[in-house]
Amino acid sequence: MDKEVDDLLEGEELSRQDALKAEYAQKEAIVGNSERLNTIALDIIEHFEARQSVLSGKGMIVTMSRGIAADLYEKIVAYRPDWHSDDDAHGAIKVIITGSASDPDHLQPHIRNKQRVKAIEKRIKDPNDPLELVIVCDMWLTGFDVPNMHTMYLDKPLKGHNLMQAIARVNRVFPGKTGGLVVDYLGVAGALRDAISDYTQSGGRGAPQLDIAEAVAQMQMRYEVVRDLFGNFDYRQYFTAPTDQQLQIILDAEEYILGLEDGEKRLKQHVLELSKAFALVMPRPEALKIREEVALFQAVKARLEKVSSSAVVTDAEYRSALKQIVDKAIAPVGVVDVFEAAGLKKPELSILSDEFLAEIRHMERKNLAVEALQKLLADEIKLRFSRNYAKDTKFSDLLNQALTRYRNGTIEAAQVIEELINIGQQVRQTVESGVVDGLSEDEVIFYDALVENGSAREVLGDAQLRDIARVLLEQVRRDATIDWAERSNIQAKLRVNVKKTLAKYGYPPDQQALATDMVLEQAKRYGNEWSHKRAVYDAGDGASLLS
Repeated sequence: MDKEVDDLLEGEELSRQDALKAEYAQKEAIVGNSERLNTIALDIIEHFEARQSVLSGKGMIVTMSRGIAADLYEKIVAYRPDWHSDDDAHGAIKVIITGSASDPDHLQPHIRNKQRVKAIEKRIKDPNDPLELVIVCDMWLTGFDVPNMHTMYLDKPLKGHNLMQAIARVNRVFPGKTGGLVVDYLGVAGALRDAISDYTQSGGRGAPQLDIAEAVAQMQMRYEVVRDLFGNFDYRQYFTAPTDQQLQIILDAEEYILGLEDGEKRLKQHVLELSKAFALVMPRPEALKIREEVALFQAVKARLEKVSSSAVVTDAEYRSALKQIVDKAIAPVGVVDVFEAAGLKKPELSILSDEFLAEIRHMERKNLAVEALQKLLADEIKLRFSRNYAKDTKFSDLLNQALTRYRNGTIEAAQVIEELINIGQQVRQTVESGVVDGLSEDEVIFYDALVENGSAREVLGDAQLRDIARVLLEQVRRDATIDWAERSNIQAKLRVNVKKTLAKYGYPPDQQALATDMVLEQAKRYGNEWSHKRAVYDAGDGASLLS
């Protein structure tokens, strides 16, 4: 640039050359050069669109002056006219600057009162709003948080505290966000190193990545770790396989990972680290080169998380059992039958029917079957026995014990599948036979707490145990208040009453302590529910206390 200036001013007197150079060297004049802004506009568009393709979020462009902000906006919307809108409520990009009616005409469209700025602030903070980019000069560089903002394009010389404050705009935590990226157009890396040094010496924490080449190296290293984790499994066949076979390959990949020692844990951790590095480097050529493989790794990770998660599902979801094992695959050739792809018939009955459990037993991918079945059982137990402490504890313990033996290598996948199927059958039978003659649903849960001790039924008989259950229920209903579970005096009183009741009815003395604890745990679950019902009833909304 200096040579071009010298050539331009050749022939002028030295004093005039010096004066013109000094004026031309003003940073704003150089930074605001029309051709330069055009180049930056194209770079931002290409870079941000590539970023958005893998990491949805928001971006901020920081400029030296209000004039440059307005000029850069015009350059960008000239290439992306659909990003522009005169309406504050629409458009994908906005300029946020201060100003007044006396400012030049080209700034006026971007000068807003406080209420209009607030409206745009609300839009940029909304992850679902189509506003994705803002151009700023001084506003919003401090004290302004948009957690899903992942990229800053820095075209303003900053240093020290101001620089740290600015880059913090992209350093907020947000679900799915793997890190913030600062694209530097003015070479502030040196100033950033100084600012970070001051920041860490004053007690700050963190290690920002200053060199994109270093970030690329980190990404490639993490990619190799994940790639090597698949060992001899040829996951690359996925990219050339017909659509109806791709799902099979993903399932085989899951099965392979689950067969490794701590395979699921290792894959999740390494893919998470790779995803963070990948998001920072994108859209560098090195990232684009492995983009499809990273997406496949993320898909396998997501599948494993879906299979092993413990979210509550509805009955309708249970009847579509394989939704917990494989996603519905839709491709240009049509809909792939995921039940058939997994080697299972679509279940028409309960998820724990003999027909479905038999299908699980004969799945080829045993490790995947274990993970799917344990999730389905955990969900079923939680759904069916959320109010019943005794049954919830019994079946959850059985499930955890079987899985512990499997994960410790004591039993093989085929063996644990048989154990889980047996647990599933017990759960189904318990649900089907859950009614006890002469007892209400509320009384049954206390009855179950009493009969967990097998000798109690032999000593007292069902009739006596039913009477005890009725008495215990009334005691809990009488003593339970809104905050009773937090009040030790009420719990102590209930414990004494439970002990007296058990002794009065001749409950086996050697089992009274265990039964008391079981009843109290059941009382905590039921008491919170009952106290809420009573509060609603007392408020007089017309609801029945026993409904």
